[in-house]
This record gives sequence, C-alpha cells and structure tokens, in this order.
Amino acid sequence: MRPPDESTSLDRYLGGDGRTVGDILAPLLLPPQALRGSFLFVAAHPDDEVLGASWLLRRSPGCHVVHVTDGAPRDPTLRPPGAPPAREAYARIREEESFEALRLAGVPRDNLFSLGAVDQEAALDLATLTGCLVALLKALRPALLVTHPYEGRHPDNDSAAFMAHAAVALLARAGRTPPALLEMAPGFLPAPDGRPVSTVAFTEAECIAKRRMLACHASQARALESFPVGSEHYRAAPRYDFTRPPREGALQYEASGWRMTGARWRELARAALETLKLPEAPWH
Repeated sequence: MRPPDESTSLDRYLGGDGRTVGDILAPLLLPPQALRGSFLFVAAHPDDEVLGASWLLRRSPGCHVVHVTDGAPRDPTLRPPGAPPAREAYARIREEESFEALRLAGVPRDNLFSLGAVDQEAALDLATLTGCLVALLKALRPALLVTHPYEGRHPDNDSAAFMAHAAVALLARAGRTPPALLEMAPGFLPAPDGRPVSTVAFTEAECIAKRRMLACHASQARALESFPVGSEHYRAAPRYDFTRPPREGALQYEASGWRMTGARWRELARAALETLKLPEAPWH
C-alpha cells in the first residue's frame, strides 16, 4: 500500500466549509488560553495521532507529536507478516512511516519525538515516562495537550492517558501553568461526568487527506483498514481514577488475550502514583 502521488498538494484537501479549530472545540469549554498557543499530541504508537486527530493535526501549525512507544512489540508474532526479525529494525520502519505521514500534515521531522517504550510495555515504566513528558512540556510549553482517553482499549493508550494527566498534575503542583487536556478518538465511551463531545464529520476531501496519511503507515495496512475515516471526535478530558477500571466487564486488551491485564495495569499505575507522590483519587 503506497501513498498517493507526493506532488499533490495537501492544501486542496483541507475542506472548504469554513470550519475552524475554534468552531469545533468551542463547545468543549476549554480554558480560553488553550487555543492561543501550540499543541502537543501524545500518542501511544506511531499512527495513533493520525487515527484520532488527523483533522486537528493538519490545522495546528507549529505543533509537536510525541510517541510513547516505538510501535514494535517484543513478541514477533504480534508484528505484521514481512516485518524484519529484529525488533529495532521494525521500530525504524514505523518511525519513517510516521515522518512521512506527518510531513503531509506539515509537521517537520524535528517536531516528532519518541519516548522509546516497547509496544505493549509502557505501563512497566510509567513514572519514568511521565518524567520525560514533564520535561518536554517544560521545554515546549504547549497550550493544549491532545491524547487518548482512559478506556481499556489498549494498555499503551491507557498509559499515555495516565502520563498526560500525571504530567499536568505535576506541573500544577510545581506552580507552572499546565496545558489543557483534550482527548482524541475515533469514538468515545461515555465520559464519567457526561461531558460533551465534538464530532468532525469529514468532507470527501478530508477523507482523502486522512487516507493519504494512513497510507504512509504501510506496515500497518491490515490493522488500519478496519478503522473509520469519515469522522473524528474530541473531548475535554474528564478526571479519571486510574486505580479503578475504566469500564465494566473485560477490557478490550484482556479480550484480545494479551499478556497485560487490567488488574496488573492498575497495580502499575498505583505504584507510579506513589513514586510520583500523586494521590490516587482524581486530580487537577
């Protein structure tokens, strides 16, 4: 699966209905300063920022993107057919795919960072990864931090949510003004407090733009083909208690039979909160 012709300007795919970021995010009642500065996207894996927020990415000049993991699982059976046998080689492929996809959104290579966790293992080092994110927030000073909801879909997605909330709490505790937290997703479970969701229904041109970005992630073609491309959803992040299950019943990654369980993930989150000296109850 190859990206469409690179000579085609992305500008023609930005849509002509006049919607702005302010129009879409205004119903979410974010702090006024949230739209006045730069944005930072914190994605669990390479391609997650395109799946959840391609529309916002393409309208966020000067934004930065952070990948929590390198997208390469330790277990070779969890990599796609034809992937290199060496995990590190597969991780490099995923990084190059991200460079190309983000280039289509106007995000330069220097604005992409990776915290380097192994795919499916971010929860094993939550406190350290959170510290790395805090350092980036201090250096970049974004007004808005865009990340995953805590929903039990993937342990790394939940870890990214934990890190974002913990980093914001740590900055506030240090007397700094933290960024506002915005969640991205192809779709949300109901928020704990029933807060509203803004949905961007794509024009045909915007669907083309998203497909072009996703096509850059050729190694993930089979996994990505099941995701919808006709809309994206955004929500101001609710407060979470990361020591409690995000939903009733089995979590999605438990149903997939992966090694990480919800109980183990929450045990690791509780240990990270203790290390970071943050309370277990919802904060910020």
